[in-house]
Amino acid sequence: MSISKRVSVISPSVTLAITAKAKKMREEGIDVIGFGTGEPDFDTPVHIKEAAKKALDEGFTKYTPVSGMEELKEAICRKFNHDNNLDYLPQEILVSCGAKHSIFNAIFVLCNEGDEVILPSPYWVSYPEMIKVAGARPVVVETTQENNFKVTPQQLQEAITPKTKIFILNSPSNPTGMVYTKEELELIGNILIKRGIFCISDEVYEKIIYDGEEHISIASLGQEIKRLAIVVNGVSKSYSMTGWRIGYAAGPEEIIQVMSNLQSHSTSGPSSISQKAALAALEGHEKFSGEMVAEFLKRRDYIVERLNSINGISCLKPQGAFYVFPDVSQIIGKTFKGQLVKDSVSLSEILLAEANVAVVSGSAFGADNYLRLSYAISMEIISKGLDRIAEFVKELF
Repeated sequence: MSISKRVSVISPSVTLAITAKAKKMREEGIDVIGFGTGEPDFDTPVHIKEAAKKALDEGFTKYTPVSGMEELKEAICRKFNHDNNLDYLPQEILVSCGAKHSIFNAIFVLCNEGDEVILPSPYWVSYPEMIKVAGARPVVVETTQENNFKVTPQQLQEAITPKTKIFILNSPSNPTGMVYTKEELELIGNILIKRGIFCISDEVYEKIIYDGEEHISIASLGQEIKRLAIVVNGVSKSYSMTGWRIGYAAGPEEIIQVMSNLQSHSTSGPSSISQKAALAALEGHEKFSGEMVAEFLKRRDYIVERLNSINGISCLKPQGAFYVFPDVSQIIGKTFKGQLVKDSVSLSEILLAEANVAVVSGSAFGADNYLRLSYAISMEIISKGLDRIAEFVKELF
């Protein structure tokens, strides 16, 4: 069988794979603790579900415009104005089947064969695969725990070549949870403006933020950077609506129009019912998000303290999102019951097989000395899983 060269370079999602493997083990009766999931464990708020039911009852089950309902795009414009000090018009908004879809559209529209996309690591697992399938090349810039996993202006400057087309920014970050400050974004923005490089700013975790940190959209720092920015967001994380599949992008009208053209020949418009639900989410009160973040904060503090108490593990305290990204470099090279822990992949495999704990290897995010654990699970499950990890690691030292 002959398969397209572009598609053949894609690797499957490691996060989805580990979640599926843990689920299969549970179905076989094995008590697996899963830290792999990338979605809130809270139910979608009632008023959002009611809006979807109302849409069904009223027969709102037909196609919508490819770029999304006008009413929803207007609500997204109001959200950007209120939350991010950004002014967009509806024609500068594209509603897609999830934030992932929005990012895919943007990369595919902006990249030509052989273009380069600067990608700080640790990165979200899908970024490099999207870049490769678009025919471009990911240029990975490694950040360090000492620098809070954030790219420096010097690193960005050194990574730029005549082929550089896009810089991908993710704040708050998946997997590290780190948040860029206004000052850091200004320095990055000045470089992008000077070199005429586009910025895809993935801001889907913007409302899940702690300790008085502030989310700043890079596009809000002036008209010059706004003209180069495609801001991506969605309702999945902030409103616990992962399965509803609604994301959106905002940017220069000419780019958004071409992204809409691309979408018209792939998925067409997103689900009509989900769009009505998203409208209710954006127009509703913020009480739900606040309560969810308060609970995540408790879990974050607990999981960071417990991980740092385990010999051989160190963990920064994330500023946002709902992941921790502990350093396990002292564990790599150890042996467990004759099995060599040679990298983060083998560590995650041994943890699942021997301790019935599912985590995601750091190599999936471009950082092999780390693991990603989600704390979008109950405190009880977190505690139980950490007990197992602590017992496992004790056997190694």
